[in-house]
Amino acid sequence: MKRTGALLLLAIGLAILGPPPARAGEGKVVVVCSPDPAWCEAIKREFSKTGTGLDFVRLSSGAALARLRAEKANPTFDVWFGGSGDAFWVAQAEGLVEFFRPNAWSKLRPQLAKPVDGHYIPLYSGIHGFGINEKILQEKGLPVPTTWKELGDPKFKGLIAVPNPHTSGTGYVMMTTIIQIYGEEAGFELLKAIHRNVGQYTRSGGDPSLLTGRGEAAIGVSFANDVVERIRKGFPIRFVAPKDGTGYEIGGIALITGAPNRANGMRLIDWALEPENQRLGPQNGEVSIPSHSKSVVDPDVPKFEEVNLINYDFAKYGTPAVRDGLTKRWTEQVFPLPK
Repeated sequence: MKRTGALLLLAIGLAILGPPPARAGEGKVVVVCSPDPAWCEAIKREFSKTGTGLDFVRLSSGAALARLRAEKANPTFDVWFGGSGDAFWVAQAEGLVEFFRPNAWSKLRPQLAKPVDGHYIPLYSGIHGFGINEKILQEKGLPVPTTWKELGDPKFKGLIAVPNPHTSGTGYVMMTTIIQIYGEEAGFELLKAIHRNVGQYTRSGGDPSLLTGRGEAAIGVSFANDVVERIRKGFPIRFVAPKDGTGYEIGGIALITGAPNRANGMRLIDWALEPENQRLGPQNGEVSIPSHSKSVVDPDVPKFEEVNLINYDFAKYGTPAVRDGLTKRWTEQVFPLPK
């Protein structure tokens, strides 16, 4: 039994760490990439045209943070590209990423640059909410939920897909949004009620909208950009921003401390912030608000002024102790509960 347990722990550890990236030599940059894999592939293809090759490993925000923590003494990546801002905030606080103001800093949207100045570089932003498959709800005679609180109603049992806040930045933003609206204790009671209705937890934040589009769930907690992308691909879903308030993300890009190819990493960051290159996100699954003020905002993306946006506290919920404490509490007090 001891041998079996040790092997199981080893397997779990390898699953979290994933395969090592190809070591970058001269003319290379190695990226841990957290958004839609299509965007990761696009930056690899297009940036390589500059004469510098790009390799990447795709990991969701929580998994990327765990990987950088594990490699702190010997980094293998140069740049962290995309992903939820809270994880970037934690990474900067722990010395995993190095903040600098890129060439385009003064041209970035102030509402994105100002909140994260000194911590990380904004790459895009998106609003939190639900992807809704109305056909499934209609077949079951159920209404469309319009608040976080409604997701805890037992009538939605088994119909909700939610990203795990321990591995997904999207899931963490859901948790902290609910806490900021209702307070920590009442918020955790609501998270417990929602848990009892969850049919599937996912590792990545983009997966709930995909499951909802496929009809494997009726409600998928996601950022608006994921839902818009599913709609464009023909999936029968729509986006709902919770009326009781919703959070948002400032997705980031950052130079990794001790990057093996620091100069190439800085070049990639400057390149990624240019308006013509920020188009790669909306063209490849990340239909969000780009950070450069000259970048075109897609008309299908919900705007801040159209929803009940909370004053999301990036500083507090990006603090390592707060983030680790809340994810630990969720893992211990919510996830094990029977459904």
